[in-house]
Amino acid sequence: MFVLPEGRPALMGVLNVTPDSFSDGGRYLDRQHAVEHALQMVEEGADLVDVGGESTRPGAAEVRAEEEGRRVLPVVEALVARGVSVSIDTSKAEIARQALGAGAVVLNDVTGLRDPAMRAVAADSSCTVCAMHMRGDPRTMQSHTVYADVVAEVKAELMASVERCGRDGIARERIWIDPGIGFSKNVAQNLELLRRLPELVATGYPVLVGASRKSFLGKVLGTEDDPLSVEERIEGTLAAHTIAQVNGAKVLRVHDVLQAHRALTVAAAILGAPTTNDKRSTTHG
Repeated sequence: MFVLPEGRPALMGVLNVTPDSFSDGGRYLDRQHAVEHALQMVEEGADLVDVGGESTRPGAAEVRAEEEGRRVLPVVEALVARGVSVSIDTSKAEIARQALGAGAVVLNDVTGLRDPAMRAVAADSSCTVCAMHMRGDPRTMQSHTVYADVVAEVKAELMASVERCGRDGIARERIWIDPGIGFSKNVAQNLELLRRLPELVATGYPVLVGASRKSFLGKVLGTEDDPLSVEERIEGTLAAHTIAQVNGAKVLRVHDVLQAHRALTVAAAILGAPTTNDKRSTTHG
């Protein structure tokens, strides 16, 4: 089980061990390169590293469990051996079981633990679980964006997910929720979820927000037909995550850890929380 820091959100660094993720696909397929990048993120301020071996971008192809395991398990083992807190980003129960057995402390499932086998794996461990909201799957999710009230419906569907978890033996204190920014939502719906995040925080479950580099930011900063590129979305990412922090998010899932850590530290200081720079990279000044 992962213990959240006091006074500020935890920073979850994204490590995509995939050839096709939307922001950095292929960059960290090499095991040694992946481990080095993860250690750099920890040096820059990440509290834990989220290791994923299957892209969840819209339209992404499904990956067989054998291939996903080949990608992620050696990286999880190497990071745990170096004392890194690891989250496993998977929707496959067998991958979750192996990663948790290798020492991962968080199970991050974009399907909200729909699979009873996944809930059984989580119940048999002491890990923290993050249930994310998504309708459909990465191949179909953007055809499921019709909501009468996106916040109320996302909240209700997340509560149904956590109730299933509870019935299957996963203790409430081990559960986080994630509104699934960018998953089966359009630009306006993503903005509404961030604006009304306190309604999700009021459930009492720690809320994770992952808006980092996502396409809705490119469309806000550019246009629907001509969005800014992934590389041009860092300022939008920091703005979205700062709003999420102010609105009560307990975990921020980020690609650009150093910049996120700096923004988080300043926001925490303004909000009156104790600040520390003990995890700031000394190589970046």
